[in-house]
Amino acid sequence: MDGTMMQHASPFSILIVDDEQNIRSGLAKGLLSEATVIDIAASGEEALTKFQLTGHPLVIVDVRLNGSMSGIDLLKRILVMRPQTSVIVITAHGSVEMVVDAMRSGAFDFILKPVDLNLVRQQVRRAREHYELRIENHSLKHQLADTGKLSSIIAAGAAMQEVFRQIRQVAATDATVMIHGESGTGKELIARALHDLSDRCAGPFVAINIGALPESLLESEMFGHEKGAFTGATRQKPGCFEQAASGTLFLDEITEMSSKSQVDLLRVLEMNEFTRVGGEEKLKSDARIISATNRDTQELIEEGTFREDLFYRLNIIPIHVPPLRSRREDIPLLVEHFLEFFCVRHKRLQKNLTDEAMQALVAADWPGNVRQLRNVVERMVITVSEDTIQKSQLPAEVRIDPRAATRIAGSLAEAVEECEKLTIQTVLQSCNFHREKTAKALGISVRTLHYKMSRYGLH
Repeated sequence: MDGTMMQHASPFSILIVDDEQNIRSGLAKGLLSEATVIDIAASGEEALTKFQLTGHPLVIVDVRLNGSMSGIDLLKRILVMRPQTSVIVITAHGSVEMVVDAMRSGAFDFILKPVDLNLVRQQVRRAREHYELRIENHSLKHQLADTGKLSSIIAAGAAMQEVFRQIRQVAATDATVMIHGESGTGKELIARALHDLSDRCAGPFVAINIGALPESLLESEMFGHEKGAFTGATRQKPGCFEQAASGTLFLDEITEMSSKSQVDLLRVLEMNEFTRVGGEEKLKSDARIISATNRDTQELIEEGTFREDLFYRLNIIPIHVPPLRSRREDIPLLVEHFLEFFCVRHKRLQKNLTDEAMQALVAADWPGNVRQLRNVVERMVITVSEDTIQKSQLPAEVRIDPRAATRIAGSLAEAVEECEKLTIQTVLQSCNFHREKTAKALGISVRTLHYKMSRYGLH
């Protein structure tokens, strides 16, 4: 048995390391059905040589080995070389300190002597699932990071690359994220990308649009209800927090939530527990929360329509999605993608645009952002019979040259901002940069003044 044994199953190899031949042979025979390849080693040195050649996903090692290298030493060396490897350690009864040391060093699990093969098989299956999930997640991260898009987000310009950088940075954490951006910029796609790149990717992604639900239904949709809780509640129904267990809960249009619902949500975020409508049982929540808004949160807080304490709970990691007009370099890429997609969906021959038509699309203002662009391209695929779409065939909303209007609107906006900046600067100077006095003189709060000063670089 001191060799390599093959068993045809899904690709997975195990390295068994023990200085007792009976244990090596017994484990190898007992685990034949669990692996494609089983390697055996009698010492840490032999095991390390074999591991360097093969890089086994799972290593089972006795903490006590003959020779200069102990099982713990081998464990540490393996995890330095290949951190994604799962290592299960074998130890005798009473060796509590060794178990603790092994787990602290990164062991996946431990086996107590005498060895129970059924229990070992269960541990091996768990280790295998854990390994495959990590490899799949790792592969997904690289796949999405190496392309010009994350999930179905299509972009190539610098503005969205910064968003991608933020997504990669925070996805693997459980941090609460708030996505800010105009309607139609793809905030739900950002939320899905965060979920897909996280360790929760095997769990559910549950989305709820707060603004689309009446207040009377929102509590039940979020927290669920018991049978008989209200008229029409004919059965128990789990809410979004239960449905998103071990996954991600996406709360879109979060700033449309009523004051009462804000209090309810804040309580869940603080206590990590909730109760179904009409129920008494306290249920735990472990869903990751991602929210989104197209509103100016600072303004809503100032107005008192959105709770500041809830905002700070939700906005731990803010991600700002730029409007389409701020990333015009992405428009040709998006147009080509939507053309291909809708030609297939509507069974049309592949279409393309003249340079003049594409330039008109790039120059358009797109107040509805990517959603509006998608709608326009689908309409052209359906209504234009020719293979090549001319500028004259574009919808009226984008056919009119928007550049003059854009310049005027831009000039007006810039003039307003410049006037505001000069006003704040003048009042700051007259108040000797005393912020409370300046805010009072301007008729705004100190918080708003801080925001404006930061925006205009007035320090």
